[in-house]
Amino acid sequence: MIASARRLILASTSPFRRELLGRLGVAFETASPDVDESRRENESAIALVKRLSEAKARAIGASQQGLVIGSDQVATLGETVLGKPGSHERAMEQLRQLSGQSVIFQTGLCLLDSETNMLQLDVIPFTVHFRELDDAQIDRYLRHDQPYNCAGSFKSEGLGITLFERMEGDDPSALIGLPLIRLTAMLEKAGVFIP
Repeated sequence: MIASARRLILASTSPFRRELLGRLGVAFETASPDVDESRRENESAIALVKRLSEAKARAIGASQQGLVIGSDQVATLGETVLGKPGSHERAMEQLRQLSGQSVIFQTGLCLLDSETNMLQLDVIPFTVHFRELDDAQIDRYLRHDQPYNCAGSFKSEGLGITLFERMEGDDPSALIGLPLIRLTAMLEKAGVFIP
């Protein structure tokens, strides 16, 4: 692990985001932001992830000094924002709906320098094209990965990858929830160079 010239704080307790940031090989801390993640009336997916990414970074940056990384993600099917299913039955319904369709993930990314209040904010899209799925495939998948707390009812970092026909986007790490390509550029602009 490389020590950074600046303190890095990931405003998330997500094990997936933690693992992704760990790939960069720099020392960082994690903190849990206390942010209401409810979607506002008529709020677009892009506006939602921008607002929540910034809110998470600011929540941690209000009490801790350093470069604070906030991120949020939503999955959309057309204009519909896909929520977390919460149950096997709801996940079955959601994956039936996604069969043969394309889902766009919008991942918001914020880097806040809490010492200077300088903010970098972006949204990185990533598209997943689903194969045609039958109920037996969906049921087998759900019983294996149990993605009931995942938007869209799948984990791309698990067996969810088997549900896809293809993927497209500039940064595959955006699909998991922390766009490392864009984050590396943001960190460089803030004076943290990797490698």
